[in-house]
Amino acid sequence: MADNVLADVEHRMKGAIEALQRELQTVRTGRASPTLVERLQVEYYGDTQPLQNIAAIHAPDARTLTIQPWDRKALADIEKAIQKSDLGLNPNNDGTIIRIAIPPLTEDRRKELVKVVHKKVDDAKVAVRNCRRDGHNTLRDREKKKEISADELKRETERLDKLTEKYIGEVEKVGGAKEQEILAV
Repeated sequence: MADNVLADVEHRMKGAIEALQRELQTVRTGRASPTLVERLQVEYYGDTQPLQNIAAIHAPDARTLTIQPWDRKALADIEKAIQKSDLGLNPNNDGTIIRIAIPPLTEDRRKELVKVVHKKVDDAKVAVRNCRRDGHNTLRDREKKKEISADELKRETERLDKLTEKYIGEVEKVGGAKEQEILAV
């Protein structure tokens, strides 16, 4: 019965890691990557859509992104969304496709991006700890209801702590890899 609690907690912790990885994909590095812009919200026919839903996004080389909308009328809307974003990119619209040259990052910008990564990593650690807290509260409730013994509560709490340490380490590993990617010149 306590195994169900730990399995649920572990599933939620894995979800926190996956969410962190998705978040970190949107942080700009010196390389062009479609994930950089694919979730940008574009005002399209009075509705907002993620860019990936209305256009094909490609990285033909390490410094260029190309965006080809399925409807040419969306070019201006896409261009406007990219300019309004905080990515600091300048789109070049040739009437059929949008090209974005990814400029190399300055040292100051790299430091700012590392701070952004640290904040996202800290948020993920908080999410993992919240999963641990919820699991611990569930175990205590079961102990109060006499569904598990005090010894089993102690054992399961230790397992929960080890699980938390494992996933905190995983969060730090993912964040460290992204930091290295940003700092690589």
